Amino acid sequence: MPAAYLTLTTVVEHETEARRSRFICAVAPARTVEEAAAFIAVRRAEHAGATHNCAAYVIGERVQKGDDDGEPGGTAGTPMVQALVGRGFSDVVAVVTRYFGGTLLGAGGLVRAYGGAVTETLDRAEPVRMVPARLVHVAVAHDQAGRVENDLRASRHAVREVTYAGEVTFAVAVGQDEVAAFTDWVATLTAGRARVTTGADLHVPA
Repeated sequence: MPAAYLTLTTVVEHETEARRSRFICAVAPARTVEEAAAFIAVRRAEHAGATHNCAAYVIGERVQKGDDDGEPGGTAGTPMVQALVGRGFSDVVAVVTRYFGGTLLGAGGLVRAYGGAVTETLDRAEPVRMVPARLVHVAVAHDQAGRVENDLRASRHAVREVTYAGEVTFAVAVGQDEVAAFTDWVATLTAGRARVTTGADLHVPA
């Protein structure tokens, strides 16, 4: 069963300092690798004169990547990924921009600086907790569709898609532990005429 995680809805930026080197961290929501790459590109363009623009992202439960951007291997991207995962975040991207202050930090100092920049920035964020859910498909006859759609949209479950064919099918995001109750509610609502099937796993805000 998928696990709950934290994510962001807005960009959060925070600056730290270590031995006169400036570390500017920006963390943003990213639901796909493409969104993460686009954010990284924007930050690198904004700070083109920086010494390094190191990046990390965590997408879903499987995709984790860090980029040292010229820092010694494993001293920037990896601790940034570890900071995101350690705080329970996913579907996020972080970029830490470094302006060198003239003093070498050593490998341990770099790990602490890059990881710390991310954790301190996350401390200033207002995360959203995402919980496991299922996509539930509710298919009804056209003569029921209007009333069913109104009731679905008035509920706290998000209607993700509506498909019109021989039947009208609503794709609804329902919390994992609420699927059975939701199915019973739809049966009552439609006098047992709806056809309900479960689809893909996903997450919804708690």
